[in-house]
Amino acid sequence: MEEEKENCAVPEKKGGRRSPRRLLRGLLFLAVCAAVVAVLVYSPLFTLQRVIVNGNQYLSREEVMEIARIHIGQPLFQLQTDAVTRNLTRDLRIESASVRRQMPDTVEIDMTERIPVATAACDYGYVDLDRQGKVIAGYRTLKRMPIPLITGVVLHDLYIGDDNTDETVGSVLIFLQKINPEALNRISEIHIGNPEEIVAYTTDSVQIRLGNMERLDEKAKLTQDFLEDLEHAKYPVEYVDFRYTAPFIRLKNMPQVVARH
Repeated sequence: MEEEKENCAVPEKKGGRRSPRRLLRGLLFLAVCAAVVAVLVYSPLFTLQRVIVNGNQYLSREEVMEIARIHIGQPLFQLQTDAVTRNLTRDLRIESASVRRQMPDTVEIDMTERIPVATAACDYGYVDLDRQGKVIAGYRTLKRMPIPLITGVVLHDLYIGDDNTDETVGSVLIFLQKINPEALNRISEIHIGNPEEIVAYTTDSVQIRLGNMERLDEKAKLTQDFLEDLEHAKYPVEYVDFRYTAPFIRLKNMPQVVARH
């Protein structure tokens, strides 16, 4: 009976072993995947050849690429879009940015710049100020920019990222941000040497006499309307005076009024 019991015993399970053929297939699959990844990453077909930048007005494409830390010839799949976006938004001149790849060789960048409203002289050269008075750029020599130059003042101890503390400059920036960009581009200079006799100059050297920075909203509206109409003026204008509630426009070659005694 014992022999019969032994013969009827359930055979033990053998240790599970993978088929050598299945193991070989798995290794082959991994090798193929690695080869595909290597082709995508290192193939000349997928290297960066074009950079498209949308939304830049003041920064050039080359400057944007330098800020983003990308360069032509870089493997496209080694480029991390999140890292590129962080590089861009760390620059004070850029408010927001998004980056995406376009197969097989392109990166497209959509960005919004912080808009400089005016340039002013400083200890080491010039600075660009945005609407809030933040310094968003600094340079040693004056650049040709389609924004007004504030003259009659030198700002001290101001560097990129700092905020303006000059009261008159702050008032001028508030005045300028109330004017639309098209009209603003027609102002070349604002002289604030005397805060009570501030004068703006158009790109055609027409004076806009503002006086002090009281009645900012009214003077900004008058200035914008004047700049928009100036392009279509029939007669050359010498200056416009907005210091008083009744604006006055003087034409060139207008005879002087001599007061009688």
